[in-house]
Order: sequence, then C-alpha cells, then structure tokens
Amino acid sequence: MLRTLTYLAISLPLAVNATTHPMPPSDVGLVGETLFISANHEDTLLDIARQYSIGQKEIVDANRDVDRWLPGEGTEVIIPSRHILPDAERSGIVVNLPEMRLYFFDRKEKTVRTHPVSVGRLDWNTPLGVTKITEKRVDPTWTPPESIKKEHLEAGDPLPDVVPAGPDNPLGTRAMRLGIPGYLIHGTNRPWGVGERVTHGCIRMYPEDVERLFDEVGVGEQVTLVNQPIKASLAGGMLYVESHPALDEDAGTLSEMIERARVVIEERTGLTPADYSFEAMAATIAMSTGIPTYIPMNAESAVSDTEQLLLQ
Repeated sequence: MLRTLTYLAISLPLAVNATTHPMPPSDVGLVGETLFISANHEDTLLDIARQYSIGQKEIVDANRDVDRWLPGEGTEVIIPSRHILPDAERSGIVVNLPEMRLYFFDRKEKTVRTHPVSVGRLDWNTPLGVTKITEKRVDPTWTPPESIKKEHLEAGDPLPDVVPAGPDNPLGTRAMRLGIPGYLIHGTNRPWGVGERVTHGCIRMYPEDVERLFDEVGVGEQVTLVNQPIKASLAGGMLYVESHPALDEDAGTLSEMIERARVVIEERTGLTPADYSFEAMAATIAMSTGIPTYIPMNAESAVSDTEQLLLQ
C-alpha cells in the first residue's frame, strides 16, 4: 500500500475539534493528518469511524484488509483524516459527492471543518451546483413525497402522510433546506449508514455533526455540490493525489481514470507527467483508498513506457 509521508499514531479518542483545521493558503489544499490507531476487542470499523468522524465507506476503503465487523484486539486501523480540499470556492459549505464528505469554510474563524455524509443513491441522485440554505428547523417533521411513499408501499412498509419529530423521524433532530426544491442537509435516526450512497438525494450527517453545523451556519449560507473523485494539491513543494471510486454512473476504465487524474493534476498544480512519477500516480488511482498519497517527483524529464501505453 502506498502511504502518505506523515502519520500520527494514537490510541485515545480525538478531541472535539479534531476535524477543524486552520484555513491553508490559497495555493495549498492539504489539511489534517492520517492517523493509525489500535482497535479494542469490542470495536467494529463502524464504531471507530463514528468516533473519528469518518464515513463507513471511507474507513472500509482505507482498511481493505481489516474485517469491518471484528478487527480484533490490537489491530492497526488507518483513520483517513487527511484531506485535499475540493476544487471549489472556499466559502460556506462544499460537498464532494464521490468522497461523501462535507467541508465547512468558516470565514470568520478562518478555519475549515470536515464531516462525512451520505448522498443520493444511483436512482435518486444528489444534484450538483451552487445553492444556499433557505430554512433551518430543529426537531423537524417529515412529509414524505409521493414518490417515496410509493416506494415504501411497494416494499410493504407504508409511510404516514407526516412523520412527527422523534426517534422514528429519518431527518433526525436538525434539518436545513436547500434552495434546490426537495433537498435537505439533515441528521438521521440511523447513523451507521453515514458515509454511504443510500439517501433519496438529501445529504445525511451524523447527529452530533449536523447539530454542530446547524448552530454555525445561517439562512443564506452558500452550499456548493461538486463531483470530484480525484483531487490533487501541492504542499511544501510535494505533490499529493487523493483518489476515491467514481460514482457508478461516472465510472470508467482504469486508463480513463488515470487520464482524468493527469488532467486534474495539471489543472490544479501545473505539473505534467514529465514532472512526477506516473507509475506512482497510476497506482494511487488503481487503489483509490481515499488517502492523500505523496507522488514522487521525477529527477529527469522522461516519459515512461507505462505512461505512453496508458495514454494511448
């Protein structure tokens, strides 16, 4: 497995502000640190993920050789808590759909905080674009649309016309309506699904995460929804690439994804394949662990046989 250069090994829970980072300079997009922890006997990967504000798919992708239900006492678990910021305006909320992660850029505090989210499944896509929060509700009721009521009825699980606030409400304790009709950022009464593509298009957060975000954003806050499975950044003169599996409807061949990465790297950093190890970049895309990975720079401006083959 390719690994980033910097890790922090810990065995204690993270502090409350562990997902909050100083806003990096505009030409740097790397925040946080990748962590190693030791699992306890009773832990599952999903328990660990929620403790460290990581989504279910994120922690599984980063630990593919670890049993998600029984890692085992003392098993090393990677916490993918280092991130390359999406290529978007650093303002308000930015959600990167294939990463299934939300970024909140606090202009007043000059910080960026990040949380895992669930997004819309293949047949109920979360839309892309720039919108804003138009309404905020504590302990919301839920009025399921006819399409969702029909789906539940066909599955033998009929829904009422209105679901009251409380433990059975799928919106959880907080809901923020977006300017795109029918879409919300909200909590959940099923937190173990956070970090998967399981919603009807809304953005779902851990209860503790959405309550914190709810208190810090106001009506009118900008929300940007992007689709960036591959991100790149320079940090300290070093190139990092972060790769997530593309959304199913956007998935291509490995060669196509590598070519996509080449374009992203050039657009974000100005570097061409002559500047860095094309083989290391290709391996990072093939693994798609979601961990920002250091890509060595080339000492010579030479194009490899592997690069020529993949670019054909």
